[in-house]
Amino acid sequence: MSVFVFFRYSQTTALPHWASTEADIKVFAIYIGIILGCLHWLSNLIVDFSFISRINYLATLFVKGTLLLGGAVGIAGFMQFIELWEVHNRMTTLWHIDATNIIQSSAFHLLLIYMIVVRLSLAFIEQMGLLVGPKELINIALGKYHRPRYEQRLFMYLDMTNSTSHAEQLGDYRFSCLIQDCFRLLSGPVTDNNAEIYRYMGDAVLIHWSLKDGVEKDRCINLYTEFNQILKWQGNFFKQKYGLVPQFKAAVHCGQVVTAVVGVQKQEISFFSDVLNTLARLQDKCGPLKQKLLISAAVAIRLRQVSDITLIDLGMVKLKGKQHSMQVFAVENKEIKH
Repeated sequence: MSVFVFFRYSQTTALPHWASTEADIKVFAIYIGIILGCLHWLSNLIVDFSFISRINYLATLFVKGTLLLGGAVGIAGFMQFIELWEVHNRMTTLWHIDATNIIQSSAFHLLLIYMIVVRLSLAFIEQMGLLVGPKELINIALGKYHRPRYEQRLFMYLDMTNSTSHAEQLGDYRFSCLIQDCFRLLSGPVTDNNAEIYRYMGDAVLIHWSLKDGVEKDRCINLYTEFNQILKWQGNFFKQKYGLVPQFKAAVHCGQVVTAVVGVQKQEISFFSDVLNTLARLQDKCGPLKQKLLISAAVAIRLRQVSDITLIDLGMVKLKGKQHSMQVFAVENKEIKH
């Protein structure tokens, strides 16, 4: 919007009568850009935190566009007020402003076309970011992983407990609604702990960090405990709607992976490593070991280096399909224990 206003008044060499220098135009452009930028942010806030977010995307886009249209009319009126500014009689200037003339003016039509293009472009970027993840979208656009590269990553495999019995009890439709509500609540802890969603798999989800970020500030532990705490806070909601309060079990493992972009018509960033297979096998041991959260020795060693969190050594555990046993740890935390 700042760019639009600046070029709107830079078409001619003569300055508007209300501007003494070109700097006045730049300052005015910045102010108008900030105002409309805040309005754009406010429209997103209203839609995302109200019932509107649950209706179809075109309807939410229409609501956002309506709010921005109101802002455009207000900005156009203010710009007309500036252009009609009369030092000797300011109140007369206000009476000269006519909404009909604003809407019918060529300047407003240009502004409207510009805002529609910008709004649709932003909507496209927002939806792409939601589909593939904002960081992943940036990495694909920059071509970071078009050639496979080695990385150290930390993964969490988060899975709903008793999901089979829940699905039989609720039916496919209501069970899918339950999964939607759970993963909607998961978005907060994921953002707060600087994590990324790798993949949704039914009632399970794979979450990842760079190894340093995942260990720092106990993020891989905090994400799980925060998510479980939110589920408890929303317990009445789940009981009333589904007749149960969902619980999740998880496993955390880290190691070297090969990261690469795969696909042509639909691209995504994929990880190739035995780390993910080991993680899935480790998560399967939550039930037999009667633990909600299991941590591999590779993660436990790094956590102990930067944190005072108490870990419980569960000894060597044989994982399905693995030739060698793995040392496994649990976390001593009242919020995690059964």
